[in-house]
Amino acid sequence: MTNKQWEELLTVIEGKSCSGKDIGFIIDSPWLPGWSGVSTLDYYTSDEIWLKSNLRAIDTFPQITFLPGFWSEYGMCTEPSAFGARSVWYSENLPHAEKVIHSSDDIARLPQPKVEFDGLLPFMINRLKNLEPRIAAAGHTIKFAVTRGPLNIATFLMGTTEFMMLLAMEPEKAHELLEKITRFICDWVQYQKRCFPSIEGILLLDDIVGFVGETECREFVVPYLQRAFKSIPSQVRFFHNDAFGLVCAPFLREIGVNLFNFAFDHPINQIRELAGPEVALIGNLAPRDILAAGTPETVYKSTQEMMRDTNDHHGIIWSCGGGIPQNVPTENLNAFISAVNDFS
Repeated sequence: MTNKQWEELLTVIEGKSCSGKDIGFIIDSPWLPGWSGVSTLDYYTSDEIWLKSNLRAIDTFPQITFLPGFWSEYGMCTEPSAFGARSVWYSENLPHAEKVIHSSDDIARLPQPKVEFDGLLPFMINRLKNLEPRIAAAGHTIKFAVTRGPLNIATFLMGTTEFMMLLAMEPEKAHELLEKITRFICDWVQYQKRCFPSIEGILLLDDIVGFVGETECREFVVPYLQRAFKSIPSQVRFFHNDAFGLVCAPFLREIGVNLFNFAFDHPINQIRELAGPEVALIGNLAPRDILAAGTPETVYKSTQEMMRDTNDHHGIIWSCGGGIPQNVPTENLNAFISAVNDFS
C-alpha cells in the first residue's frame, strides 16, 4: 500500500472522502496465483513469484487499493500451523489444515504457540523481511498486521460442527479454547508490529462469527475480538466476515472495528443502519456469481445498481462481498472500475 492509498483509506474511514469512488479489494492466494498464471504451490513456495504476482496486480489496476497489501500468507494453514496442525498441500488448489483437537479434553493440552518460532509464521515474516526493500522500491509500505479470528482458528483446530457443539454443550471449554487462541492472536499481531514498525492497521478475518446468534455473539465474540483489536495501537481496525453479518454488525463499534467487509447477501444500507455511521463499509458485489462468473457487461450493470441503491456514499469503499475469489478475470475488474468511474 502506498502512503497516498493509506491516507485516502483514513479519509474514507473518517467519512471525509469527497469522491465517493474509492475502490478496494482483499486479495490473497485464492485469486492471485491463477490470475498470474502460476500454480498455487509455486505462489506459496517462491518468494520471487509471490512478489511478482502482487506487483503485477497493483501495476495492472492502479485505481484499486488492494488490502491488506502484500499479504504474506499460506492460506488457511497459516495460524493452525502454529498449534501443530498438519498442513496438506496441492499444486492448483488451496491447502487445508488437519484437526488437532479430537475431544474437548485435548484443549488443555493444546500448546500456547511461540509466534517467533512455530509453524509457518517465521516463513511469513522472513518473506516480508527479505522482500521489504523491493516492496519499498515499488513505493509501498507494510501497513497491516493480519490474522484470522479466534472462532475461525478454533474451527480449523477442531472442525466447524465440533466447535459449534462445544459452544452449545461445553461453554466453559469453548472459553478455554478461545482464551488460548486470543492470547496467540495478540502475540502474533504484536510480533508483526515489532518486525515492521510501519504497521498501523489490523485486518482480522473470521467468518464463523456469522454462524452464531446474538447471545453467543455477546459472550463468545465481542470480548475476544475487543482484545485482538486492542493488541496494538492502530488507525484501521478492519474486520472481514462474509458469512451472515447482521448479528455482529451492531457490535462492531463496541468491538472497536472501523472498517467492515461483509457478505453480498446484505444490502449496504442495511449494514449501515445496524453498524452506524462510525464504521466504514467495504463491499458488496456478489464475488462468485457476478464478479467471477459474470460478463463484463453484467459486472458493470450490477456495480452501478449497487451504487445507485446505496443511500449515502460517505464511508464506502466499493468492492465485493468478501475477498476476490478464484477465476475473476482482468476484464471484469476493469468493468467494475469503469462502472464506479462512470457513476454520477
